[in-house]
Amino acid sequence: MSVVLETTLGDIIIDLYYDERPISCKNFLYLCEIKYYNFCLFHSIQTNFIAQTGDPTGTGRGGESIYRELYGEQAKYFDMEKKPLIKHRKRGTVSMVNNSNNQHGSQFFLTLSSDLDSLDGIHTVFGEIVDGWDVLDKINIAVVDRDFRPYHDIRIIHTVILSNPFKIPSSLDIPERSPSPTIERVKSSMITFDEMFDEDRVQGKTEEEIKDYIEEKEAQARAQILELIGDLPEADIKPPENVLFVCKLNQVTTDEDLETIFSRFGEILSCEIVRDKKTGDSLCYAFIEYENEEDAEQAYFKMDNVLIDDRRIHVDFSQSVAKAKWEYDKKQRKLKALKARRSSPPSPPRSSSSKRVKSKR
Repeated sequence: MSVVLETTLGDIIIDLYYDERPISCKNFLYLCEIKYYNFCLFHSIQTNFIAQTGDPTGTGRGGESIYRELYGEQAKYFDMEKKPLIKHRKRGTVSMVNNSNNQHGSQFFLTLSSDLDSLDGIHTVFGEIVDGWDVLDKINIAVVDRDFRPYHDIRIIHTVILSNPFKIPSSLDIPERSPSPTIERVKSSMITFDEMFDEDRVQGKTEEEIKDYIEEKEAQARAQILELIGDLPEADIKPPENVLFVCKLNQVTTDEDLETIFSRFGEILSCEIVRDKKTGDSLCYAFIEYENEEDAEQAYFKMDNVLIDDRRIHVDFSQSVAKAKWEYDKKQRKLKALKARRSSPPSPPRSSSSKRVKSKR
């Protein structure tokens, strides 16, 4: 029994444990049948931990089970299924969210790492991802704010049930087609997914022109994200072309190891693995700055997908302009200080009589 989640980043296929978790699976499948999850936001993404969705309000405080539709208000939530115990051992585990009363509604999450023992016995595991790992990778590296909400909306667009062993109750109102999104449903203070693509702008264009348009829109979205998180003084500023972004690193890889490997392409000005401010643990990505752009370009073509410490890394040109922003802020502070000096009245000169004179005895 499988379900396809069509998201704004691609498709994810989930196999459900309907024998071990019949109540949770029936809830999930029936909600998919009535298109309850359409346009649900991934409202909380914690890197290498979980990606949470399934709340139509997008706040993380909403959502209800299908059993309320079937049996009334008292069945808004259902009790978690504790036996048999299924642990969060695999990356891509699918689990219902505990509402703090050992009950579930509609919210669920995908695990972004393996061996998450802290979740065992608290949330009900009811399935696992079997395809769409590239989409899970994209979700895992989403840029988020302090509340783990992605700056660029990632949503479930549509759900497709590949097989359903449960008989659908006649009382359920199954729509004939997927409903169109309402303004309230996709309203966001971030960058909404429908801002990325305007179909009217690509009518009559060639495939190459459409590709260029999509790339331009994606670049604009990345710039908006960087501006929102304070990494850009303005969206139009360009990132440096001699800085590479390296991700999917092994946590054991050190700055020195990375610099040694990448220095064969040219002189490196800086090589820094980004680390957690509290623990000092590697966040598994780094920035490498070369002295010239040609060396960075050569390293980009040669090092992408190379195996380092048993992990295949991904290399791209950096979209971050933190260094450029620092230079910009520094310049602005100097200009502000200079303007303040010019506007303030000159200080009176010190007279010679004000100097202290030692008397002779």
